[in-house]
Amino acid sequence: MDNTPIGSEEISLKEILEKVKNYYNYLISQWKLIVLFGIIGASLGLSYSFFKKPVYTATLSFALEDDKPSNGFGGALGLASSFGLDLGGSGGGIFTGSNLTELFKSRTMVEKTLLSPVKFNGKQISLAEMYIQNNEWREAWIKKPFLSKIQFLPNDNRQKFTRIQDSILGIMYNNLSKTGLSVSQKDKKVSIISIDVNSTNELFAKYFCEALARQVGKFYVETKSKKARMNMDILEHQVDSIRGELNGAITGVAVANDNTFNLNPALNVRRAPSARRQVDVQANTAILTELVKQAELAKVTLRKETPLIQVIDRPILPLFKERFGKLKGIILGGGLSVFLISLFLIAKRLLKQLLQ
Repeated sequence: MDNTPIGSEEISLKEILEKVKNYYNYLISQWKLIVLFGIIGASLGLSYSFFKKPVYTATLSFALEDDKPSNGFGGALGLASSFGLDLGGSGGGIFTGSNLTELFKSRTMVEKTLLSPVKFNGKQISLAEMYIQNNEWREAWIKKPFLSKIQFLPNDNRQKFTRIQDSILGIMYNNLSKTGLSVSQKDKKVSIISIDVNSTNELFAKYFCEALARQVGKFYVETKSKKARMNMDILEHQVDSIRGELNGAITGVAVANDNTFNLNPALNVRRAPSARRQVDVQANTAILTELVKQAELAKVTLRKETPLIQVIDRPILPLFKERFGKLKGIILGGGLSVFLISLFLIAKRLLKQLLQ
């Protein structure tokens, strides 16, 4: 059975309301200090809005091509595979869905993009150098000799970078991947992917966004079509080899026929070389015919697999700009200051009461 006295809850509630009222009256009595801090906070927020650089957003959208072979083409690929040849035809999981969005944000792709050349202020520099200038890092490196001489040249050899250069590129990658780069597929039913690049430099946002799309497209050509290209090279080599054998066999038949000209019909053994050469001609002709078909099929496969990105929208200047507004700065600065000073005053009074 509950032994709690009747009305105790009502008394506790009254005490709580009384304390809230006391603290409220106490804060009202300190209104001058609270208003002063509110004005200071609003002034700081207003000043921040003046010094805060606007953030530009470059957006590039593209459609992912998924060109699957038809039934007839698939049958031709099956025929080629029966000869031990892999002519491709499969899209490869790395270039589909969410895997592709992660590929855009990978460190390898971002760093290769940062080393891409761009024309800025009449000079050709790398995007990494443009990023350094935009963030005014070189001004901070003047007093550090081991940093002041570091340069990131366009298309520089990544394998020859020093540990310091690796660290600087790592910092750039972390900054971009966390706050500067966003890759998303707005609707899973639609294979349209958008790249958003945020930067306080309008040109850097535009150049980096376009360069990243080009870099991933280049990586696709070198990776996804690699097997198809290798198979095409092998088939072309085999076609040339069999064609040479066929030409040699045709010449051999002619030579054997010349040697048996006006030969006694009873001496059939002398006709054996010509017969063997004739068999070589027929066999090489059949093999060459099939290899030429497969070589042409490999060329078609390579052409079908090479495209990856069909750009729909490119970033166009002027880019979308997001600025920290003056009114927003005043409200946030003033409100935060009032909240903090009120919290401080309440904590101070609470501590004083506990000590008493």
